[in-house]
Amino acid sequence: MWGGINRRKFPRAEYPCKITVKRKDHPDSLTAQTENIGIGGICAMLPKDLGIFAPVEIQLDLLDKKPVMECDGAIVWVVGKKQDKSATFDTGVEFTNLKRSDADRINAIVDKILKEDDQ
Repeated sequence: MWGGINRRKFPRAEYPCKITVKRKDHPDSLTAQTENIGIGGICAMLPKDLGIFAPVEIQLDLLDKKPVMECDGAIVWVVGKKQDKSATFDTGVEFTNLKRSDADRINAIVDKILKEDDQ
């Protein structure tokens, strides 16, 4: 995971959940596991570079036994990583139209994890 300066407006917590990302101008989708999550967006290791500032459609299974959330997003950064013979792309995605109810779900997860980390 990228260890740069944290300039985020909203806290994030390490939380592995299932994400499916699809560029709006392309039929193929990618499924991966998130590295961290916050109400502003997520970071995930994707098997393909979707391109900086690409508009995407997101499906996110928060593994909280509630329906998969869906929203739009934008790729805000990509850092390529070479591992053995394959490449992965550490990708930051900003949510662009997150529903209030989904933001509340994410916020509850982040708060719980951050409180556990403080103990």
